[in-house]
Amino acid sequence: MDFQELKENINKELETVKNSRQLRDFANAYLGKKGKIRELFSELKDLPIDEKKTLGEEINNFSENIRMQVKELEENLKKQERQFAENREKINLALPGEKIETGHIHPLTIVRREIENIFELMGFSVVDGPEVEDEWHNFDSLNIPEGHPARDALSLGKTLYLETGEVLRTQTSSSQTRYMKKIKPPIRIIIPGKVYRYENTDASHEINFYQIEGLLVDKNVSVANLKAVLETFLKEFFKKDVEIRLRPSYFPFTEPSFEIDMSCAVCAGKGCPACKRGGWVELLGAGIVHPNVIQNGGLDPKKWKGFAFGMSLDRLTMMKYKIDDIRWFHGGDMKFLKQF
Repeated sequence: MDFQELKENINKELETVKNSRQLRDFANAYLGKKGKIRELFSELKDLPIDEKKTLGEEINNFSENIRMQVKELEENLKKQERQFAENREKINLALPGEKIETGHIHPLTIVRREIENIFELMGFSVVDGPEVEDEWHNFDSLNIPEGHPARDALSLGKTLYLETGEVLRTQTSSSQTRYMKKIKPPIRIIIPGKVYRYENTDASHEINFYQIEGLLVDKNVSVANLKAVLETFLKEFFKKDVEIRLRPSYFPFTEPSFEIDMSCAVCAGKGCPACKRGGWVELLGAGIVHPNVIQNGGLDPKKWKGFAFGMSLDRLTMMKYKIDDIRWFHGGDMKFLKQF
């Protein structure tokens, strides 16, 4: 190896060293036991004595000079790195703090907790039921016999069937008879949870949504009791008097049955996509529990009566926060969710 060429390479490479790791690699490559300078000494043995002595001294001097430069550079680099670490660890109180990103409770969860709290203050207990139901609890126990359109898995029905023959519950009413058998009357419960319908989605319909079922069973129960409970709930929920209307309807599990509508809170009754431009929003179905359902719950319908209601948690949330499309709840849009 040519000594002059090696000197030039070493000097150029030393100028490119910027940190301790690069300096270690440089020292190992040129000054180590197997470094390139050591290789030069092994090549001196074939030279004449005078030339060997002269070149050997020159290599020694150069090697010593490089070692001194490496040592000085090492001290400087350590000092720089130590200073950098100290500066990084210092707390600059003049700098603005970093905003900690926190999560957001979903609006449906906010509203569910609020509804549960209102009904608990009215003496109701919060219970739960299975989302995957057998046909008896989802249909037969609720006075929906085989052959009823609601049980049709095709065009007429809205039921999602599983390969096991079970169904995804179409309403939380399916837990009514379960709790009639578990709890001795008087009974006051609400049953919140997710339900599933074979629906065409639009601004007010989804294939899955959240529902809250209410059930009260006692000896003397009337439509007046039902109306009073619902009006009290809606007044507490919306923090103001709300206008509602009871429309006669039909449900197999209640008799008489009613659709409960309220003036649309999104548009103040003027008409919008949430209320299908009608000014009223169908809020819930309700009625006096059918005697057959009371009997399927293991109770004597001549002794016990009750009222039941089922409301969409999603629609209540839309009314409360003036949200015009139910699909926002399941879209995963962070800009939407961060508002709550």
